[in-house]
Amino acid sequence: MIGRAIGFGFATARDFVARGLIRVGVTPNALTLVGVVFTLGAGVCYALGAGTDSLGWSLDIRPGGHGAYPFLAAWLLILASACDMLDGAVARIAKKTTRFGGFLDSTLDRLSDFAVFAGIVIYYARQSPVNLTFVLAGMLAFFNAFMISYTRARAEDIIDSCRVGYWQRGERSAAILIASFSYNMPALLAQQALLAMLTVWRRLRYTWLVIEGRTPVDDIRSAPLHVRIRLWRWPRMTVPYDFVTALNIAWLIFAPVGNIDPLRSLLE
Repeated sequence: MIGRAIGFGFATARDFVARGLIRVGVTPNALTLVGVVFTLGAGVCYALGAGTDSLGWSLDIRPGGHGAYPFLAAWLLILASACDMLDGAVARIAKKTTRFGGFLDSTLDRLSDFAVFAGIVIYYARQSPVNLTFVLAGMLAFFNAFMISYTRARAEDIIDSCRVGYWQRGERSAAILIASFSYNMPALLAQQALLAMLTVWRRLRYTWLVIEGRTPVDDIRSAPLHVRIRLWRWPRMTVPYDFVTALNIAWLIFAPVGNIDPLRSLLE
């Protein structure tokens, strides 16, 4: 599987770098904090220039050009993601895993989600006239990101596990990167405002089923046909998951959303 091969390669490279960081005395919490700084920098870049006059592949990186900002934000987020992957690996390999470290990491992840979408919302709020649709979409996207994590945390206080749903943190982070490199933030806002909401709903429903004593389908391969054809419900490292992921990537790269504002048209 494509996902399995990529996952194995990332894990191998991550652990190799983590061992090097341990040798020079880098701590997991330091990596977590550095990652947040990179993400805050990306948020500033989005606030300065999340949009561009052309869609996709317009890599205008001239100093002072608005087109440079999504490109710079994407690279800052790559550095932040590297820190996010490495802090856990350093803690595990160095046997420095602590309860506070896990708490700090999860808490600052919410700050990182806010920084990205706040930056995007600020950019569209600064336009004249304000793009009400994208401002609302950015707010919904952050709400979904927060609720996906919150529902899992609350659910796992009362049931064993609630990791269901397509839009986990890795998928959301990858979507932001792809949209940034494609200069298509409107496509990202539409996707994360609408589709990510389905993961919130699925976690709510899954928790309800478990509490009510109704057994949810944990192994999609043994589920009835009407469940198996819902390709977004398949786990990572499966062909249906790869297919759904390819569709989401294509949307982020090619969707001609443009600078529309249907909400303003509705209210006027």
